[in-house]
Amino acid sequence: MIVRNLSDAKQSNRRIVSPDGNWESTRLLLKDDQMGFSFHITTIYKGADFQMHYQNHLESVYCMSGEGEVETLADGKKYPIEPGTIYILNKHDKHSLRAFEEMTLACTFNPPLNGKEVHNIEGAYALEAEAIKE
Repeated sequence: MIVRNLSDAKQSNRRIVSPDGNWESTRLLLKDDQMGFSFHITTIYKGADFQMHYQNHLESVYCMSGEGEVETLADGKKYPIEPGTIYILNKHDKHSLRAFEEMTLACTFNPPLNGKEVHNIEGAYALEAEAIKE
């Protein structure tokens, strides 16, 4: 069994802050845990507005708090994000995420992240990034 505490993980190298200042992510479950997916609690800072395109991963995102919107760039459709909303990037959707207020999101990735991933120039995570060493 694996047991981790979010408060403890936030004080460790499991907390990753984006270089662009849009978000931070505490990675609670990673590839080395051998569960087949990773699980993160991510904070999107108020006013953040950025594009992502997870070409190597599928992601599901559940909003726990805050408000914003996600826009699919292929068709320009905008979807409100508020507590209780889940959005699923099941087709490697290129999208923009906007935070009207700070948002707390629970995110899963398949395949799982190694730990130190941040978005590259295309808004994707590398398939094989550096793992977090504990």
